[in-house]
Amino acid sequence: MTSKMVVTQPGPIMVHQESSEWGSGICDCCHDIPMCCFAFWCFPCFTCIKARDYGECLCLPLVDFFLRGCVPAITMSMRASMRQRYGIRGTMFDDCVCATFCQPCVWCQMAREMNEREIPIVLVNTFRKTYT
Repeated sequence: MTSKMVVTQPGPIMVHQESSEWGSGICDCCHDIPMCCFAFWCFPCFTCIKARDYGECLCLPLVDFFLRGCVPAITMSMRASMRQRYGIRGTMFDDCVCATFCQPCVWCQMAREMNEREIPIVLVNTFRKTYT
């Protein structure tokens, strides 16, 4: 009698959140107080780091600071891009209003959303086998 042993290796675990709404409100600063304090005390640094984390050019948000106008175009376009990437409902008008009147809150909301939706893949029970 021949027996066959089958060994199944654990695979990567990935959590995917699907929702058509923002994970937190625009003024939900209490969800991550250290992040909101960082945004409050050093807003240009915070925006540059978050733009880089999102996959954009590190210095892109500085355009909003140097070209002061009515609407911060980079903040608005980043918010619209994030809505598109994550399938969040909303309009360009909402993005425009939020970016114009609540720019730091918008960046904090986008940072919270990135933290919630981009969960890294975790490998379980992996080891390195050495041969002697």
